Amino acid sequence: MFDDRKDAGQQLGQALERYRGQRLLVLAIPRGGAEVGYRVARYLDADFSLLIARKLPFPTNPESGFGAIAEDGSTFIYPTAAARVPRESIEEIINYQKEEIERRIEVLRDGEPLPDLADRTVILVDDGIAMGSTMRASIQLCKNQKAGHVVVAVPVAGERAIRDIKPLVDDVVVLESPSYFRAVAQVYRHWRDVHDREVLEIMERI
Repeated sequence: MFDDRKDAGQQLGQALERYRGQRLLVLAIPRGGAEVGYRVARYLDADFSLLIARKLPFPTNPESGFGAIAEDGSTFIYPTAAARVPRESIEEIINYQKEEIERRIEVLRDGEPLPDLADRTVILVDDGIAMGSTMRASIQLCKNQKAGHVVVAVPVAGERAIRDIKPLVDDVVVLESPSYFRAVAQVYRHWRDVHDREVLEIMERI
């Protein structure tokens, strides 16, 4: 159990101690991953930025999704889930999320491009992994940008998500994997939605 995202980030940073000093770049997936990633980067004395990726939600159930897209266009889709969505709706959802990604880059990263990932050790951080689609799209972005070593690090993830992601990266660090995993929020004592202004406050600390 973590008290909040700050606590989770501090514990996660300690679990990543072996990566200290390796030309590290911590990329957090906002909004929820921003505080966690910032704490990891501060603990490891690493460079820090935001990688924007968005879930592709079902039209009738926005809390769930059939895939995700990252800011370079890297897209991951669950074929069986996407089969339940009309093709024209899929295109509309992707286009909408591309627009939202551009908005977030402009607002949360001040329109700045991602740092150069080539040959660097990149640690991808979120506040947890449920299905794993946004993380998988983010992993593909890192590979497209020729990252030298890709590490996925989160406070909590389900066993299936861990199993699916492990073959895609060089290392996976997960602090908690409950046997009965319902949602990321279940391992946090204090859980709430994160707003743009809170992410901006984090970016101002850099």
